[in-house]
Amino acid sequence: MEFGVLCWVYLPKQGLPFLLSFVIALKDIVCGLTSDFFNFITSLYLLQMKKIVFLIILHIWTQASNAQTPEDSVKAVINKLFTAMKSSDAKSLAECFADSAILQTITRTGKIRNEVVKEFISQIGSLPKDSADERIVFDMVKVDDALAIAWTPYQFYFAGKFSHCGVNSFQLVRFNGVWKIQYLIDTRRKVCASIPVPAQRN
Repeated sequence: MEFGVLCWVYLPKQGLPFLLSFVIALKDIVCGLTSDFFNFITSLYLLQMKKIVFLIILHIWTQASNAQTPEDSVKAVINKLFTAMKSSDAKSLAECFADSAILQTITRTGKIRNEVVKEFISQIGSLPKDSADERIVFDMVKVDDALAIAWTPYQFYFAGKFSHCGVNSFQLVRFNGVWKIQYLIDTRRKVCASIPVPAQRN
């Protein structure tokens, strides 16, 4: 009411038309600000949603990239075996074998020699670190349900010097989701022309 009186007092020639124009202009300004504010909030929301969608896609892609195939899981156990041998880690070595594991080698005379797994683990564990360095190549890995086989040509170095070469034949069984070596037999010889040169194990 006071505002209307002031308009009539100070702007007698403009009067009510001026007041109406002022109110309409003020309404347009407020609506314009409201529209700009709404557009700003909308843009901010869409930007945040884009970030969330990007992070979700990145997470899914990372999980898919890191997911191991059954073959990768088998290779991981075999690599753990030879890493444990090189580091003389008896505990990690024992974790690779099933409780009823069989360990055999075919001698150069063609006979099969049986080895006791516990004695093998104890012997390797007593060696100086980096003594037993077996370098392998994965020639074949196959998996069916809880059974896996692997064929790995190798070259064996003892204390940094070449000792012999051959092929490992693995059979692994998955117990409660964990692969264990159930059977391992290998060949051994000095001539390695048919054996691929494996990379040095770190």
